[in-house]
Amino acid sequence: MMNYGCQSMVKKIDTILIKRPENAYVSQENLAANWEAFKYFGCPDFEQAKQEYDSFEAIIRANVPNVYTLPYDPRGGLDSIYTHDPVKITEKGAIYFPMGKDLRSKEFLATEEFLKSQGVPTLGYIQPPGKMEGGDVLWIDERTVAIGLGYRTNSEGIRQFKELTKGLVDEYIIVPMPYADGPEACLHLMSIVSFVDTDKAVVYSKYMPVFFRNYLLEKGFELIECGDAEYDYLGTNLLALEPKKCVLIQGCPEIQKKLEEKGIEVLTYKGQEISYKGTGGPTCLTCPVCRK
Repeated sequence: MMNYGCQSMVKKIDTILIKRPENAYVSQENLAANWEAFKYFGCPDFEQAKQEYDSFEAIIRANVPNVYTLPYDPRGGLDSIYTHDPVKITEKGAIYFPMGKDLRSKEFLATEEFLKSQGVPTLGYIQPPGKMEGGDVLWIDERTVAIGLGYRTNSEGIRQFKELTKGLVDEYIIVPMPYADGPEACLHLMSIVSFVDTDKAVVYSKYMPVFFRNYLLEKGFELIECGDAEYDYLGTNLLALEPKKCVLIQGCPEIQKKLEEKGIEVLTYKGQEISYKGTGGPTCLTCPVCRK
């Protein structure tokens, strides 16, 4: 039986779900045929992607007691390497999302099949015309959740999520997302805010609504600003393994230095192929199933 229940962004990860490039990208030929349809910045190199993932997975396995790997499934395409988006795991079970990106609309079925086989119950589904993606759901604490409202998550999706989480959540903060680079771009709430400690978050303030930025400040969070260049290289997408310990893509020295100066341990991996080209940082590459 898999441990489950994850209504936090920073508690120590006990159980996590990942998916290797062999099971998502499949082959160089498959990448060559599909990377443009998935709106990647370039075609990943399959061999380099596997090497990058080896290093990334080593960090995860060294810090998380229970690591599960999703198998290949034809219902998931290249983006299924980003296990975070089709599901959110609450204390009462999993909520599955038919994602806003059409090419990922059936991915949740494969994730559900696997999690059910490991004993994780299904709490419910976001049903069309509702849309939601895991990257837009950000736990402020165990009873408070912020949800990005934009191209990937719509009002009907949020309404259904509220219904499913009655009794689990006391406060919902709805955060309007910016137009930024338009409807085809991959922009989630987690693209602009990552919690790295119980009272610290890395942010890209240019894309933050004033009310939400002020809300975090009023809640006592210290906001650590990411610059433009490092934001473009996923510098605001960090995975907290536990309070004061996080994973960041290599190539963001300024934000790494800021974090280390504040006593945050930063573990880095090379992510040109598995993260940058597909716009998915360490948070996207993982689905924490249980935090304790």
